[in-house]
Amino acid sequence: MHTSPFLARQEIVHVVRQYAPGIGGLEEFVASLAAQQRGMFAKVRVVTCDRVFSDLETKLAAHEVIDGVEVERIPFLGSTRYPVMPGLWRAIRSADIVHVHGIDFAFDALAATRILHKKPLFVTTHGGFFHTQAYATLKKIWFQTLTRASATGYRAVVCCSESDRETFSKIAGKRVRLIFNGVDIEKFSGAASKTLSRRAVTIGRFSNNKRLDLLLDMFAKLAAQDPEWRLEIFGVPFDITGEELESMVAARNLTQAVKISVGLPVDEIRQALERASFFLSASEYEGFGLALIEAMSAGLIPLVQPNEAYRAFAEEHGDVELCDFSDADAVARKLQSLHARMDENLADSQIALMDAVQTYSWAQTAKTYSALYESCLSRGDIA
Repeated sequence: MHTSPFLARQEIVHVVRQYAPGIGGLEEFVASLAAQQRGMFAKVRVVTCDRVFSDLETKLAAHEVIDGVEVERIPFLGSTRYPVMPGLWRAIRSADIVHVHGIDFAFDALAATRILHKKPLFVTTHGGFFHTQAYATLKKIWFQTLTRASATGYRAVVCCSESDRETFSKIAGKRVRLIFNGVDIEKFSGAASKTLSRRAVTIGRFSNNKRLDLLLDMFAKLAAQDPEWRLEIFGVPFDITGEELESMVAARNLTQAVKISVGLPVDEIRQALERASFFLSASEYEGFGLALIEAMSAGLIPLVQPNEAYRAFAEEHGDVELCDFSDADAVARKLQSLHARMDENLADSQIALMDAVQTYSWAQTAKTYSALYESCLSRGDIA
């Protein structure tokens, strides 16, 4: 990869509320981008909170090197939704470029104090804080006031999806850029079953916006019609604990049909995908749709909720099927119909899905980010 002489002299610091050993889309995004940037910058660091939000009792090491990237963990106060990090300014002191991930305390605090720390700031929105409809009115007021003011402190506000760009363009105008997430498309590449099965999977945090309740409602209808269907749910606790999810499964008499797999390593997930043919998601909000792209790379046939991000994918890729999971009967019928259709078209559909995601490589994403940093800094864009 071409390395800019300018960036090769810079230290970049990524600020993100959660990082490894936490598991999730945000953590994976930052780790993948940082890994690509190791050969492009003089130094790459990550600053994050000192506890994983799903295990607040365990305090992690203050300093660690993970896959060649230096990680500094600092204490935080208050809510996990808006973790106040008093040591943040000290942690970024040596940085030449600060890249914030997510719209939370770090985003607001670094913008408010930029006249003091004088660091050029970049932010990737990752869906902002609109993942659920909870506190919708308060969120809108906050977004139009504090978030709007904070956005003026950033050289660029990077959005990962068209829906995100539409939202943030209303408050950040010309600062907004669209850079699609990079995806590790090799991780599950071609893993799906080569013979059609009645086995589906879903992948992601056990969070409210994923609407696992609707997914299970649908699967209860499906299993009643055809007991051969199986679902495996891969993820980690977030708003919903593993025990709560198990209770949701039991309440619908699905203990024989649904398996919950918590925190499995990639190789074990890949092995499980080798028995599956379908990817399901009832998620009402996705900032980008990382799990969908990973599923497509595996050759899993997707049937997903028509949220904004998934609708955009469906418009680009005809093999992405949409159905409203609030109508459990309709989704069950759609999945049965899709299964029947794949009886003859499985191989062609899998090839089309795997081909469609080849543009989402991390090497290309990192190159695009580097061009953005250098363009903004060389022009002397004033935040």
